[in-house]
Parts: sequence; C-alpha cells; structure tokens
Amino acid sequence: MTVPPPGIVRRSRIFCPAWDLSESGPCACQGMLRRARRPRFSDNNLDDPRTAPVTRSHATARAARRRANFANPCILHLYAVSRLAAELQVQVDLTQAAGTGEGGRITRKDVQTFAAARPASQSGAPMPGRPHVEAPAVSAEPQIVERPALSPPALSESDIVPLTALRRSIAAHMVLSAQTAAQATTVMEADMTAVVLARERLRAEFIRQGVRLTFTPFFVQAIVAGLRAVPEANSAFRDDALVIHKRVHVGVAVAVPDGLIVPVIRDADEKNLLGLARAVNDLADRSRNGRLTPEEVQGGTFTLTNHGVGGSLFATPIIVQPQADILGVGAIHKRPVVLSRGDALLPDAADAIAIRPMAYLSFTFDHRVLDGQGADRFLAAVKRFIEDYQG
Repeated sequence: MTVPPPGIVRRSRIFCPAWDLSESGPCACQGMLRRARRPRFSDNNLDDPRTAPVTRSHATARAARRRANFANPCILHLYAVSRLAAELQVQVDLTQAAGTGEGGRITRKDVQTFAAARPASQSGAPMPGRPHVEAPAVSAEPQIVERPALSPPALSESDIVPLTALRRSIAAHMVLSAQTAAQATTVMEADMTAVVLARERLRAEFIRQGVRLTFTPFFVQAIVAGLRAVPEANSAFRDDALVIHKRVHVGVAVAVPDGLIVPVIRDADEKNLLGLARAVNDLADRSRNGRLTPEEVQGGTFTLTNHGVGGSLFATPIIVQPQADILGVGAIHKRPVVLSRGDALLPDAADAIAIRPMAYLSFTFDHRVLDGQGADRFLAAVKRFIEDYQG
C-alpha cells in the first residue's frame, strides 16, 4: 500500500464486510481507508519530489492505482450486498468471490440468483468454491415474551347505567350531525348593557302579567334580526339545492334531568318580546314536566342554546339536523372594556375604560351553506341588535 507523505494523511473508519465473512481474518485494508489531502503550499515543500507537479508518467501511475483499487472487494463491495447475503444465509467471501458487476463486483442480483437457484435443503450452504462459514443457528419459532394479562375492572368497581330513550336519541343525533355537516364556529363578544337595562325596566311589568322575563326572548329577537340580514342562515342543505325557509321557527334548548330537549317557538319573527317570553316560559315548563307533544320538538329552522346558565363563557355547539346553524350564548360577566367616542351610553366623551356586562356569542354553521363571511355578517347583525337594543 502506498504511504502518503507525513502530515497530509487522514484516517477514517469504514465498514469492511470481508472482516466478518472471511475465514482468513481481516482483509488487506485492515478496516481503515487512507485518504490523502492536498498539502498546503509552503517554501519548505517546493523541492519535495512528493509534492512536485504531476507529469504524464505520474498520471499513468495514478490510473494504474485506481484500476488496482477498483478490483479491491473491500472498496467496491456495498454494505447492502453483505446484509442481503446474511439475510438469505448465503456465505460470501468478498476477497475471493467474482460477481457479474463491473470489475467482478458481487451485486445484490448475484446473491439473489444463487439463493433462488439452490435447493431448499441447502439454504445455509455457501457459494461453490468458497470457504463455508457456519451461520449462527436461528430458531424458526419467534421468541414470545409473556406479559401479564390486563384484567378488566371488576364489575363491583363500576356502575352499568342503561341508556334512556332520550339519551340514546341524543347520542345518535349528535353523531349523525357531526358526520353530516361541515361544521365551523365563529365567536364575537357582545356588550349586554342595553339588554340588561331593558330587562330591569320591564321585569316588574311582565311579572304583573304572570310572565318571567329572562334573557332568552332578547336573544330570539336578535336571531330574527340576524336571519333578516342573512336569509341563508335560515335554511337546510340538500344534495342538489339549498332550501331557504320563509318562516322562522326557533328551537330553544332546555335542560332536563336526563338530557336536553329543544322545543320550537313557531313563527318567532311574528311575536313581540312579551309573546316570546310567554312561549319560552310555557315550553320550558312543559319540557321539564314531560308534557310536550312530538310536534312541539320538530320542524325548527334555527336553534338557540344558552350554555351560559352553567357558567360557560363560550362553546362550540353542534348543529341540530337538518338545520344549517346554531347560536350559543355564554355567561354574562362584568368586564372592563374600552368605550369609544360615540358610544350610545357615552356619546360625547373620549375613549374611556368602563365596566360592562359582556357575553360571548358562538355561532356554529354548516360550511356547505355559509362561508365565513356570511357567518360573520349574521353574527355581527345579532351583536348589533343586542348592543343597540331599543325595546
């Protein structure tokens, strides 16, 4: 092996397959590859014959060395060939074998050809004319490590509660809705000051007429205003058409002990605040008493859910099929907000920080029916009605 000049040799570890598969031990390369680097130019090596300019004779000698290296199986052999030979139990001495590859190199195809041609009884035999190396015995049976089985919890530690008819119906409908519509949710924050003041002003009069005035009728009125601004929100999706309803039937979600019921306020757009409050009270009471008729929970075109009664700030409600959307109202909390010039309650002052009752409005819509722009236009109309309430 030619030894490069001192100070310009770098050794790098390489993998030599012949080391493992040859009976004669390590090959001539000894598992090392010497790579010469170009010496740095200096006055000390100008006269060194080893750093003299390359002549034609030098080029011829280098070409001869390249051809010699080309026949070296340690240099030409690919690791993938050695790995394939080991997998197929073909014993190959890379220092002696001659393959069909360029310069006699053994290729993957050579190994596969021999493995396919040999009899099954010779699955561990070496190539003809090559020393045989016994492969380590491999068990035909895979080694299975037993692990302790995980026993299910004892029935005494769990309660099995059969589903009620209502819970089974809710579960089936929620899964159907999630699998049917391309649902998305947009959220806005509304200043509830005007509605809160109106409710305080009207509550006593409504009580004298036997009606409890909650926030729900105000939100139903706001929904009607939003549907007038975006009629497509009051619709249902069909495979080949969009069915836009002319009448507005708003379903109002009511929590009952074993689930949720959504009775429908029919023709909500034709009722005033008192009429809506009466309808909400009546449907809510009969929902909790189990006295609703099947017709009163069907035919809705839009749904309102007031999840804020439990303290929730905002949520992503699921659409009631076959409707196209649903509005969720979060809890009303007092928060510091910035009031801009021209605010209805602060018309002449500059920007100021004030404490206002605020609520998040979550609008889940079917993206097959509405795009984000249309959904935001609807929710903005609802927000505007609430903040500018004049009732």
